[in-house]
Amino acid sequence: MKKLTESNAARYALTLIIITFIIRILIAAYTGLGIGESYYFRGAITLELSYFDQPPLFFWLSWLSTKIFGLTTLGLRFPAVLLFAGTSWMLFLLTRQLFNAKAGFWAVVVMNLSAVFTVAIACWFQPDAPLMFFWLAAAYCIVQVMQVGENRGTITFNKRKTYLWWVNIGLLMGLATLSKYHVLFLFAGVFLFIVANKSQRHWLRNPGPYLAVLITLIMAFPIIWWNYQNNWASFVFQGSRAGTGQKFQLHIDWFLRSLGGQALWLLPWIWVPTFRQLFVSFKQRVTSLSYSYVFWIAVLPIVFFTVITLWADLQYHFHWQAPGYMMLFAPLGYAIDKKLSNTETARGTRRWMNFSIWFTVITITVLSLHMVTGFWTWYGPKWAVGLAGDTDDPTVQGIDYNDINTRFEKEGWFNNKNLFVGTPRWWLTGKVDWALKGKKEIICFNHDPRNMAYLVDPNKLIGHDAIIVSQGEYESVTQDAKPFFDSITELPEIKIIRSGVTELHMQVYYCKNFHVTKETREDLPLYKQLTGRPPFGPGEKPQD
Repeated sequence: MKKLTESNAARYALTLIIITFIIRILIAAYTGLGIGESYYFRGAITLELSYFDQPPLFFWLSWLSTKIFGLTTLGLRFPAVLLFAGTSWMLFLLTRQLFNAKAGFWAVVVMNLSAVFTVAIACWFQPDAPLMFFWLAAAYCIVQVMQVGENRGTITFNKRKTYLWWVNIGLLMGLATLSKYHVLFLFAGVFLFIVANKSQRHWLRNPGPYLAVLITLIMAFPIIWWNYQNNWASFVFQGSRAGTGQKFQLHIDWFLRSLGGQALWLLPWIWVPTFRQLFVSFKQRVTSLSYSYVFWIAVLPIVFFTVITLWADLQYHFHWQAPGYMMLFAPLGYAIDKKLSNTETARGTRRWMNFSIWFTVITITVLSLHMVTGFWTWYGPKWAVGLAGDTDDPTVQGIDYNDINTRFEKEGWFNNKNLFVGTPRWWLTGKVDWALKGKKEIICFNHDPRNMAYLVDPNKLIGHDAIIVSQGEYESVTQDAKPFFDSITELPEIKIIRSGVTELHMQVYYCKNFHVTKETREDLPLYKQLTGRPPFGPGEKPQD
């Protein structure tokens, strides 16, 4: 690699983006869907205006992608891989404008080395990929029209051109809104940036920003209308995750878990210098519009989703702070460029960068190969799988349960039009549904069916038989599923096999004549649907 300069930084950034795009295509095509991805699968084959726990855009994009690539892992994930390539380029453009082109290159490098970005956001069938792309695209257009940045050039805007830019910003913000609710922090961050900087306050009197907001609200209509028709279920559910409606109690352990999880997801040696840029941006915000812009947009998602863990159990959703960290990669890239230009700090920075590169490459290679082949079962130390906090191998969650499909074909269950499928957990519903490629209607017999309650109408299945697949949930099957049938008969189990090794044992039950329970079961959304009501009434959410 020739010496990085302002003139060749864009070319190097594009080369890196192309190489990582090809690698991610392979990962997307040959690794199985995780629990969350499988759960979202039904949404990609059932087009709706919006959905229970997420806005609709990533479902719509994957629906279109599967029409091209088929119902494959690549078909579902291709939009994420493609959009992340665009996200990397938008980060380069944004950082180049705020600081310089070399900083843009290093920002792209660091983002592609960070664990949560390089695979989870960049490869998986999740709403984060379109959010990140349209977030950065809108952020870039905003700094253009506001003339923020050390490398903004001599662009001049007339009144008509300015309005066109704000229309474009509104469209991008609208697409970000259709991606994930996190976009609220982008709105708030831009507003605080304008208020905090005297040179930008004239935008409060300019029609442009208000035009952008109006366009965004119009584009958000599918979300609003779906929620209006469904008792605002999505907003209630997401609000409940922030701790609303719960007894207030401080949990320092949840807070520390959140900080540790963020560090782990970004990789600790990347998280520390990235998090440091939040304080650097805070200090420089008064003298530099670039740092001020980064600070106000980055600080809100990071602080909000970290502080609320003091009273709200966000469990392992450490990626919710990701948009904020993504913004901090810009000043981090600038800091790396300055350190590499300093003879006293260049050597240590190169070592840090080389270690990060090799660690990420080796780790992704090993985990991907093990997920596909299970080679660690034969050649790796058994204690290593417990490092993820699970007694079982956590990579098993990322393999497809194709043996379930094989059993259905063997038994001829696909040919029985009066037979549907059920499970006792929402996450297992997704794994089974993906294994069967959506060929059978599926019901979650649980108080927390989530999106599944809105994508399959159980009233159309009255009188049908069912195959219930369970993973060690005998008590749940007995209590929550059995009352809906005349009888339940346990059948031989299904073994989930990877490379000749049995990884999981799935229990199978044949259930006859699906009907409304004789006893009242108000705790189950399924019961409410079968008695002519929505799964969740006004203000109701899935029970804990």
